[in-house]
Amino acid sequence: MIPSITLKSISRRTLSPVLLIALVMFPQIVETIYSPALPLIAERFNVSQIVATQTLSCYFLAFALGVMVWGILCDLIGRRLSVLLALLLYTLATLIALLAPSFSMLLLARIAMAFSAAIGSIGTQTMIRDQLSGDALRKLFSVIGIALALSPMIGLILGAFMSSLGGVDAIFSLLSLIGVILLCWCMFSLPETKVQPPSMPKIMPLLGSMIRSRHIWKCTLLIASFNIMLFSYYQLAPFMFERLDLPRSLYGFSGIFLGVGTFIGAYSNQYLIKRSINGDRLILLAIGLSLLSSLLVKGLESKSIFVLPMMGIMIAYSIAIPNLLTIALKDYQHALGSAGAILGLFYYALIGLGLILAGMTGSLSLVLIPLSLMALLIFKL
Repeated sequence: MIPSITLKSISRRTLSPVLLIALVMFPQIVETIYSPALPLIAERFNVSQIVATQTLSCYFLAFALGVMVWGILCDLIGRRLSVLLALLLYTLATLIALLAPSFSMLLLARIAMAFSAAIGSIGTQTMIRDQLSGDALRKLFSVIGIALALSPMIGLILGAFMSSLGGVDAIFSLLSLIGVILLCWCMFSLPETKVQPPSMPKIMPLLGSMIRSRHIWKCTLLIASFNIMLFSYYQLAPFMFERLDLPRSLYGFSGIFLGVGTFIGAYSNQYLIKRSINGDRLILLAIGLSLLSSLLVKGLESKSIFVLPMMGIMIAYSIAIPNLLTIALKDYQHALGSAGAILGLFYYALIGLGLILAGMTGSLSLVLIPLSLMALLIFKL
């Protein structure tokens, strides 16, 4: 269990570890709930698989913009108010998606949902970085990684169940309910963690510094690579299960395998950190594991057991991401909210663009293998 983090504010209130985990899980779990509905959306709005998968790509492009905007607002108006505004917008967007009469309206609603859900990434990361740094930060990110292992399991199982129960309408009804619950919870329980007076960050000098930083681009490209590998499964697997004549419920339960992989990766990361294995070695280990797993997916892609080597991708993801997030902003402690926003803008934009290409391939292995090789090349540069 994550220990409570005492706030450095005069209110002396504490940041609830349960609420913190819920907010961190929020973007991933609502996206995996949506994933099983992709074939139903293609059928309902009479669009192709490629067009339907682009709702996920657009989601990440809008998410990138949201990370930037909410990160700046976290510094300007505070963490708490930013979270409340984002959750209110998310809830309204899910209601629009529920009532959408056309695919274009659904796409606009999805963009608004992504923009607002970005607070779960940048807002919570900023609140965590308000409190911790160094090894303590790396260990906390690893513990959160264990909690995130539940996200694909819960999301895919709930998504498959709700889509079987009531189709697309049931999916968006559940997403609306999640938004309402989180909004009410944060209204009563979320404290402010920003200790400095609200101020408008100097974005342009910070942006220029980060654009010129080789370290930032290395971390950005690696974070994007691992995320594209992960989310290409959610994007392509529903249609792969359909082509193999497998029931939609089986795709939902594949989340269990992904969750087990995430648990193994997060616990392995914690264990290796305690053994004083440095971050660079752990990232290289994750890249090697992702390459091996990608080759196994290629060999098993025509069989339902292609899900098994995806566990290796999840293990690699859970080892790499906490270490990359820990070191990414080591030179920007003076502007964590804005620097985190710019970093998120960089890698979420790359994720969105990468998923557009992934959707065009229609093949999971054609996404995983090149990305693993690219990650190895980037790491060695």
